[in-house]
Amino acid sequence: MKITSLNKENEKHVYQAAQLLVEGFKDNWPEAWPDLPSALEEVQECLSDDRICRVALDGQGEVLGWAGAISGYKGNVWELHPLVVHPRHRRQGIATALVRDIEEQVRLRGGLTLYAGSDDENGMTSLAYVDLYDDLLGRIRDIRNIKGHPYEFYLKLGFQIIGVIPDANGLGKPDILLGKRVVAWK
Repeated sequence: MKITSLNKENEKHVYQAAQLLVEGFKDNWPEAWPDLPSALEEVQECLSDDRICRVALDGQGEVLGWAGAISGYKGNVWELHPLVVHPRHRRQGIATALVRDIEEQVRLRGGLTLYAGSDDENGMTSLAYVDLYDDLLGRIRDIRNIKGHPYEFYLKLGFQIIGVIPDANGLGKPDILLGKRVVAWK
């Protein structure tokens, strides 16, 4: 596997990256990129000069996964968005490699923190379908993964839950924010 920048001139890779968004999110987040045109628009946005856009390629040059990052807070903080791996190639270390690569790309650009929003729109954690304004900190402390939500993947990579946006996706459907410092604390 090789990780490299997604090049807008490589139409094959751009198309494959868009296909991954549709395929990779259809089961748990079908509204994210419901069709190829919306996914192609996301890929094109990721290819702008102020963003990071990286792909994992197999030995034949096919896109296995891709990740992007968006700069904020004057370049100090970057949002990991999106992150997707082809369903047939999950649990093979591709997402981990992509996140580690994004961390390095953020460091090279002078970034300090990388964060990700990980929505719970369909009851995958104990934070869904409850009133988070009732003991928010306790609910975050006692979070449980009910249906394989990806927040645990981020925790394994050293991220921490840094917040929750209650009702971000509708009543009882929060966005779980996870963050990680990518430089050493002095």
